[in-house]
Amino acid sequence: MAKVRLKRGDKVRVIAGKDKGAESEIMAVYPDKSRVLVRDVNVVKKTKRPTQTDTRGGFDEREAPIHISNVQIIDPRTGKPSRVAYKFEDGRKVRISKASGAELD
Repeated sequence: MAKVRLKRGDKVRVIAGKDKGAESEIMAVYPDKSRVLVRDVNVVKKTKRPTQTDTRGGFDEREAPIHISNVQIIDPRTGKPSRVAYKFEDGRKVRISKASGAELD
């Protein structure tokens, strides 16, 4: 299981796959599966069965999780993708950007 350095609400850029280059925010993180759910990325069609309330059924478009290795966090100072590091400030652990040293939290 990989170490997850990303959080819900982080702005990320997709660096691999069919949505390469897309920038959006993380909606959910699944650390046990090493996957993240990114808004408007990896949109798939799911079939809906007819029910008594919705007799037609049809298709539902929703985001599917992608692997953590396919996204990089956006550096708030430069606007470019960066890696995440940690440092201790005033006795607390803080996430920082490797590229510019800007604080992410």
